[in-house]
Amino acid sequence: MILTVTLNAALDVTYDVPHVDWDGVNRVRSVHRRAGGKGVNVARVLRGLGQEVLVTGLAGGPTGRAIEADLDAAGLPGALVPVAGESRTTLVVSGGAESGTTLFNEPGPEVTPAELREFVRVYEGLVGRARAVVISGSLPRGVPADTYARLAALAAERGVPAVVDADGEPLLHAPAGRPAIVKPNADELARAVPHGDPAEGAEHLRARGAESVVVSLGADGLLAVTPEGTFRARMPYRVAGNPTGAGDSLVAGLALGLVEGTAWPDRLRRAAALGAAAVAAPVAGDFDPDVYAQVHPRIVVT
Repeated sequence: MILTVTLNAALDVTYDVPHVDWDGVNRVRSVHRRAGGKGVNVARVLRGLGQEVLVTGLAGGPTGRAIEADLDAAGLPGALVPVAGESRTTLVVSGGAESGTTLFNEPGPEVTPAELREFVRVYEGLVGRARAVVISGSLPRGVPADTYARLAALAAERGVPAVVDADGEPLLHAPAGRPAIVKPNADELARAVPHGDPAEGAEHLRARGAESVVVSLGADGLLAVTPEGTFRARMPYRVAGNPTGAGDSLVAGLALGLVEGTAWPDRLRRAAALGAAAVAAPVAGDFDPDVYAQVHPRIVVT
């Protein structure tokens, strides 16, 4: 089982709009509502790849109940810890190639110390049964910035490798937990380590304790700085579509490679292809298998 952690779970709403007029009335072509948050998206992709998964995190209020109901409907096993505050909603407005994609993220509930302690208790009972754990996404209000480092360390104590996908202070703290992989995108890495190129930023996170750092470069592919060396995965072409959730699909590929012990070049090729295939899918947590099959063999890893 691969355990995914989503402390700031969300109900994701995606509006497909033929053309967005930010100063006028817009007619929505289709609406998708589903449980989301980065860890939930990772679990969806892993389930689509035939893996056993378990989703944990925090959920509260009517929105939290809607998240749990959607997980049940999707066949995604969940062990969400209840909180008093209302879980958040995210809104994606996808206007195609001309208007692009815009994401609105609510902050999420205020979490009390007692609620966080209860989550950690539940997490400790689950992580020992996992082959790997993915800890990803934003932190709700009231949760300390070093929480991801703490969760990664608890996993490491039990011999379970962790993948952390975070931004801001949680990203800077994460290496202290000795995760197997830290996965920022280029912008997140530049904010955390403002001086130097992506390779230097990745080395900085490794020096702070991360075993490997994989940097998502968008359409330019991936950079991985690992104990086995530095690798670069280059994409054959740019895939058009909705980029929301592409990084989560990429993380799913990295987690699966970690569990299977796949060599780094093959691990990166699969992760990059999953990220591209997610762009071609309409909503986060899905990927287009045809695009995956087309892109995967053409990715060059050096």
